[in-house]
Amino acid sequence: MGFSRVEDTHFPKNRQIRIADKLIDLSIPKIMGIVNTTPDSFYGKSRKTTEKDLLNTVNQLIEDGADFIDIGGYSTRPNADFVSEKEEIERILEPIKIIKKHFPSVSLSLDTFRGNVAAAGIEHGIDVINDISGFQFDPTLIDVVAKNKVAYILMHCGKTPEEMHKSAQNDALFKEMIYYFSEKIRYLLDKGITDVAIDPGFGFGKTLEQNYSLLTDLNLFHILEKPILVGISRKSMIYKKLEITADESLNGTTILNTLAVLKGASILRVHDVKEAKQIIQLLA
Repeated sequence: MGFSRVEDTHFPKNRQIRIADKLIDLSIPKIMGIVNTTPDSFYGKSRKTTEKDLLNTVNQLIEDGADFIDIGGYSTRPNADFVSEKEEIERILEPIKIIKKHFPSVSLSLDTFRGNVAAAGIEHGIDVINDISGFQFDPTLIDVVAKNKVAYILMHCGKTPEEMHKSAQNDALFKEMIYYFSEKIRYLLDKGITDVAIDPGFGFGKTLEQNYSLLTDLNLFHILEKPILVGISRKSMIYKKLEITADESLNGTTILNTLAVLKGASILRVHDVKEAKQIIQLLA
């Protein structure tokens, strides 16, 4: 058909990550389904605030082929409201308990950059910490990850919450990102944290052109010898370029996720699991 097999795009050291007590094979990419417990997530259909909605959504995500569920209580969209640590914990704890009660075998990821939130989540069944900040907003987060020996997703982001959405032209962005990831991976190894995936941070502090350039050159990040997570689902890099809304961005998301897989992405973080799963089925 003219496509390379999915596993051929991954270097051997990219092919596994330990989550809880399971060694996950990433030679065929995995799908992370998104569940938000925030009232202001940029994509309204991912917001779940009642137990019934939550259970129906998680059940559907799993039936559609999600390998992990990523839950978050703090929207990181541009101009999102500030959420206190206490409120973030309150938003995520009950949903985590409900999910683990009804779906005990599902692997749960927590989207947070705060140490205390991570600790509370891990205590109730979180297996992966998905940190948009690269442990820059709250350095205690890494101590929590190291102590509990959970997997960690390291994203490229600005140094402060105020900077994370400020984009600027940077002709050396790729070089800067390789240095960023290399230094942080070395620090994580020193802390005993070895189960790490990297996330280029599409939409965080990057121009529209930079986002597409990074996606085109995604395979170059294999030099870091870590699995690559891609989170572009229904983001503004799609709907702004197409002059549509997030609700209308499924087709664009599927197209770009296909490119990401062909470039060697190991995990797709998505709102629409069924469509993402079909990408893997068609290319594998």
